[in-house]
Amino acid sequence: MAHFAKVKNGIVTKVIVAEQEFVDNYIDNEAGAWVQTSYNTKGGVHTLGGTPLRKNYAGKGYTYDTERDAFIPPQPYPSWTLNEDTCLWEAPIAHPEGKARKWNEENQTWDLDE
Repeated sequence: MAHFAKVKNGIVTKVIVAEQEFVDNYIDNEAGAWVQTSYNTKGGVHTLGGTPLRKNYAGKGYTYDTERDAFIPPQPYPSWTLNEDTCLWEAPIAHPEGKARKWNEENQTWDLDE
């Protein structure tokens, strides 16, 4: 079984698990295209050592960039920038090691997640 994302106007509207044959023969009256995605791909790396597919596993609301052939998650905060290699968003300050923290957009800091 494989995972497929329904992409309409560059945005993922749903993700399903199906055989390639199902997707090839499915009569779909909704606009958009089915694009295969890999559950084991994150940041352009296959977590099990296989071949990565489209930079990241697709999720509803993700963007599919045809030029990069990549799924890109929604931008979490306005200050975060897209890493062109991983197609993941990065904070302006690296996440510190240790205790759990959450991003504070107003102060541009990582605060303890209490």
